Amino acid sequence: MEKITDKLTIFFDNPFWAGVFEHIEKNKLSVCKIVFGAEPKDCEVYEFILKNYSKLKFSSEVETDIKAEHSNPKRLQREVRNKIKQSGTSSKSQIALQQQREEMKMERKAYSKQNKELEKQKKFELKQEKRKQKHRGK
Repeated sequence: MEKITDKLTIFFDNPFWAGVFEHIEKNKLSVCKIVFGAEPKDCEVYEFILKNYSKLKFSSEVETDIKAEHSNPKRLQREVRNKIKQSGTSSKSQIALQQQREEMKMERKAYSKQNKELEKQKKFELKQEKRKQKHRGK
């Protein structure tokens, strides 16, 4: 049986509150970071998930391992308490977020380069047109 896990961690990333969605499917981790601004209430988080989850842009997938579930409820409670004390995200999530940032950076560079080339071509054509007009004596 295949297990799909989604986890949202909300933490204070000075000066804003941020959230990290971690999606694990087929031993692959993908991550998306969002910024809430002010501290979100539970109802606001729930509403955000319902409205915007499908629009979130997750990072490329990173290989990860899945731990077995615990049957001891006291151990599970201790782990939850320890997770609450921790702030931030796991290192694999940070790696996935860094990869996503790099991909977005490359996309922006390619897009801006294409726009610069188009603008340069337009200027060249306008310059050529002006030269033709001058040559005709107009």
